[in-house]
Amino acid sequence: MSVSDPVADMLTKVRNAAMARHEKVDISASKLKLEIIKIMKTEGYIKNFKKINQDGLNCIRVFLKYDDKNSSVIHGIEKVSTPGRRVYAGYKELPRVFNGYGTLIVSTSLGVTTGRKAREKQVGGELICKIW
Repeated sequence: MSVSDPVADMLTKVRNAAMARHEKVDISASKLKLEIIKIMKTEGYIKNFKKINQDGLNCIRVFLKYDDKNSSVIHGIEKVSTPGRRVYAGYKELPRVFNGYGTLIVSTSLGVTTGRKAREKQVGGELICKIW
């Protein structure tokens, strides 16, 4: 089955696995997905990840993170830019997610980065997703 928006599919898999309290979730690999997962790891939304080869296909195994009360660290994850409606913003117009408590992931000319780092480097780009 062909997926028209692979990043949205990845975010949905992570969201559903976190709501179902799974320990890990497997996602088909791509460079953009790997960069998004790396940002999620550095921002503390997931425990860890590793690239695996499953039945000849490259996958990313994401280990989800939970707090002491066994509730997910990821409270919400939302795709901003879609294939039918791309959303771009300059560095001055980058939105804040929950007044700075969430993370905005942006695809800039310098690579995929968080909204905070894009503001510091004064670069704008395509808004990929919000995580809180």
